[in-house]
Parts: sequence; C-alpha cells; structure tokens
Amino acid sequence: MSRLRAALPLILLVLAGFFLFGSGMLDRLHPEQLVAHQDQLRSQIAAAPWLSRIVYIGLLTLAMSTGIPGTIIVIFAGGFAFGVFEGTLYSSVGVTLGSLILFLASRYAFGAGSKHPPAIVEKLQHGFAHHPVSYTMFLRFVPVVPFGLVTVSLAWLRCPLWLFIGATFLGGTVMLVFETSVGAGLGTALSHSAKLGPALLLRHEVLWPLGGIAMLALLPLLIERFTRSRRQRSPLPPAK
Repeated sequence: MSRLRAALPLILLVLAGFFLFGSGMLDRLHPEQLVAHQDQLRSQIAAAPWLSRIVYIGLLTLAMSTGIPGTIIVIFAGGFAFGVFEGTLYSSVGVTLGSLILFLASRYAFGAGSKHPPAIVEKLQHGFAHHPVSYTMFLRFVPVVPFGLVTVSLAWLRCPLWLFIGATFLGGTVMLVFETSVGAGLGTALSHSAKLGPALLLRHEVLWPLGGIAMLALLPLLIERFTRSRRQRSPLPPAK
C-alpha cells in the first residue's frame, strides 16, 4: 500500500497524459488548423489577452507534466499565436512548471531508487555521478533523449532540486527559442501557401530555426569526436 500511495501522483499524471493524447485536443493545435482558424484565434486572444496566455501556459504545463509525446505541437502553437519573444517566455514557464511536477512525482514514486535502474538511467548514471552540474546542464541544452525521459531519469538519480530547476529553465529556454521560431515561421509561411508540405520547410522562416535544432542535436557527436581526437593526440604517460 505504501508503494502504491507513493506511485499514485505519477500514475495520475500518466492517466492524464492518456486522456489528453486521446482527446484530440492537440490535433486542434496543428499548424494547418491554426491557419484555418487564425482570424478566430486572433480575435479570442485580443478579447481575453491574459486568459488566453494563462490557458496556454496551463495546457503546456499539463502536457509536460504527463510526459506525453506531441508537446512540440503546443510549443509551435505558442510561437504561432504569440510570436517568438512572448511564445518563448510563456513556453519556458510552462515547460519548467510541467517538468517540475513530473520530477517531483517521479522522485516521490521512486523513493531512493533501486540497485538495478532502467537501461536509460544506467546509461546516464556514470556521467551524472562524476559531473552532476555540467552533465545535467548538457542533458537539458542538447536534445540527446526526450525531455520527459530526461526528467524521469534525473528524478531516479536524485538530482538536487535547485540544479534541476536551473538546468530545465536555462536549457529548455535555449531549445524553446528555436522551436517557437519554427512555430512562428510556420504561421508566416502557411499564411502564404496554406498547405503543409516539404517545400514549406525550405522557406527561410522555418529553415533557419530547424537548422538551429539540428545543430543542437549534432552537438553530442561533435563533442564526442573532439574529445576522442584529443585523447588520441595526448601522449601516454611513461611506464614506471
């Protein structure tokens, strides 16, 4: 009963994620849907500016706290609706709050962890144990694994709360700048073509932020190649 009680918040979040994903609510935030109803969307935001922003932050917080796939659609919608600056700001608040809820629920459910962590946690365990601050910042700045999966893994590794919040806010915001820019660029491009396709991704409003995301994704490979070449060039210590 005690284990079930500890896991209850995480179970409720998972159930909420299934409900949100199955409700079709995220489908309404697809770029083509936003363009088709953009006049109605603009008028609703103008009529209730504060409420619309609170609703957006709440929706992204809920999506991030459940760890469901598809939260990128919500972030794109934020860029489309509020622009790059405001969209990044509101998305950063929602991502940080949602990740914090998932982190606390996961840490409460896991307790002190176990001797045999899941495979993904085991892969991250060595780097986190030796360099917790730099490794946590690296995981948040670079999209090595999905955001929610990193959150759960850091909860299992008993990451300090201050480090988790700081890394999530800073690293998440860097990524959100590019993701929100894609959403804003898609809105601009779709307003001209009104059809989502490969040619749309080649427009400069979308191509440049996508290139930034790709560079962040390639960063781990570049760092690994750089460190490997340095190790190969460094002379071996003389034998005693």
